[in-house]
Amino acid sequence: MPADTNMRILVVDDFSTMRRIIKNILRQLGFNNIEEADDGTTGWEVLNKGGIDFIISDWNMPQMTGIEFLRKVRASEEFGDLPFLMVTAEAQQENIIEAVQAKVSNYIVKPFTAETLKQKIDKIFE
Repeated sequence: MPADTNMRILVVDDFSTMRRIIKNILRQLGFNNIEEADDGTTGWEVLNKGGIDFIISDWNMPQMTGIEFLRKVRASEEFGDLPFLMVTAEAQQENIIEAVQAKVSNYIVKPFTAETLKQKIDKIFE
């Protein structure tokens, strides 16, 4: 079953250009309900406003990193089950293992194509 294109997606990345690229790809894929945050701290604030169905987060960010944000989300009773896609330049195996141990839903390494992002989203929501 494909992902619901009406779901509300939170894109967390400290680089506005990367957020814009991800948002543009998501729009190409039919997702138009997109929120943004520039690090895990701001992402957590947006998450607590409610209504987020899916999180796409960078790893390397100031304040609260993506892995710290993932751990905080997973430790939360309210948000612990939210699908969480890590998008990062961290391609080292220990980083991937760390993210999997923190219960990331899926993992994508930059640079990536729209098709790769679609495949990862489809895999999460199948």
